[in-house]
Amino acid sequence: MKKRLFALLLALIIMFNLVACGSKTSTDSGSTSSTETLQEERSPSEGDKEEGSGTRVFADDAGREVEIPEKISRIVPTGPMAQIALLAIAPDMFVGLASEFSESDRGIVADNLFGLPYFGQLYGSAGLNVEELAAVNPDVIIDVGETKKTTNDDLDTLQTQTTIPAVFISGTLETMPEAYRKLGQLLGREERAEELAQFCEKVYKRTASIMEKAGEENKVKALYITGDEGLNVIAKTSFHAELIDMLVDNLAVVESPSGKGLGNEVTMDQLLLWNPDFIIFAPKSIYSTVTELNTWDSMTAIKNGNYIETPSIPHNWMGSPPSVQRYLGMIWLPAVLYPDYCDYDVRADIMEYYKLFYGTNLTDEQYDSITANAFLK
Repeated sequence: MKKRLFALLLALIIMFNLVACGSKTSTDSGSTSSTETLQEERSPSEGDKEEGSGTRVFADDAGREVEIPEKISRIVPTGPMAQIALLAIAPDMFVGLASEFSESDRGIVADNLFGLPYFGQLYGSAGLNVEELAAVNPDVIIDVGETKKTTNDDLDTLQTQTTIPAVFISGTLETMPEAYRKLGQLLGREERAEELAQFCEKVYKRTASIMEKAGEENKVKALYITGDEGLNVIAKTSFHAELIDMLVDNLAVVESPSGKGLGNEVTMDQLLLWNPDFIIFAPKSIYSTVTELNTWDSMTAIKNGNYIETPSIPHNWMGSPPSVQRYLGMIWLPAVLYPDYCDYDVRADIMEYYKLFYGTNLTDEQYDSITANAFLK
């Protein structure tokens, strides 16, 4: 009897061990399969990655191929020119500014831009704070404007310093439509870019047609005067004179045209020698006091009342910096100088620009304030 019980107990022990081993083998096999599945879930293949999580190569207008995020949502401009151009297409993407806004710009410029960190600019007054710029972690740094001899080196250096991709988009009066199309590709806003590009094309072609009808020989002989004392001019052929040279016979011919916003400093004697038929004063110049100043009243333009002041809220319509806001100059100034060739509604076009590029429906009061000195009295 004892032998039978012992044999039965031994058989049960053997069966239990066999079942346990089989169960362990099955569990181990299942565990391995689950781990592999988990690893696949955590490391998806390239084609299964979430959209926007990768990178792409962008060919900029300096001939550089820059690796950028697939999806961009945080941008920083290199300077005021880029900042103005980018305001129209991506005001919501800014995480820092190259130029600060004033209180007079409120109600026109998007509210989210006030209070953003200010980093300075790469060119012009320079003073770009590279460390603080990098600290806000933008997806890309964008330069829009004039191609310089040092553009490639400057942006490559900036990329190295910040470890953030930096791209260049060429933006002149004539190429601004294509600049927006390129920005649309960069930022994933092709539809918005096309809207801006078409407006620029319309205004540029119309302005070119007006000037062709007026004829080179009938261009108004004029000066664009800047500075607190009115003794600076934007010289012919300078980058800042691009719009001025298009619209007038710019009398400011100097030996070395300045690339700075204030232009070239000249003497009163030189201004009297040029003796323009028309003067366009820059904002914050001497427009309001010019008739009280000695010798100015002997100048033909002042004597005949043929002078105006450039609107400047939120940006100078003639340039300084020479960015996309100059299309406002193309709408406004031909209507002042060549009214016989302008059959469009100046006010309506200016209102359209502010709506399209600043997202603002100007009130009549705002329009009248901005253009208070823009037309002949």
